[in-house]
Amino acid sequence: MKPRFLLDEHIGRVIQRQLRRRDSRIDVLLIGDLRAPSKGMPDPELLVWLEETGYILVTYDESTIPGHLIDHYKQGRHVPGILWVRADASLGQIIDALLIIWDASEAEEYIDRLLYIPF
Repeated sequence: MKPRFLLDEHIGRVIQRQLRRRDSRIDVLLIGDLRAPSKGMPDPELLVWLEETGYILVTYDESTIPGHLIDHYKQGRHVPGILWVRADASLGQIIDALLIIWDASEAEEYIDRLLYIPF
């Protein structure tokens, strides 16, 4: 199965639109979308949503998620992956990194992996 992405609310809709424009088969949601978690969902609930749906989180947020992630793992839970966007990354670099991940890999390769993009 191909990776599916959930963009946090700080990533921006432009990345979602550009990914879909480059390849309409990419499943990419933005927090606040109809099928996605609502804006402001607490991190512990977001981690459970990710685990249950299989979406890989794409986020800038390194401040709150790591602590909640430790608790999540202590409960025997997993995440389909978290991609932290480097602060100096351009929109083009973020889009290219996500396209490479989607095109060249399977979702299972990212389970419980925490990576920085662009690479």
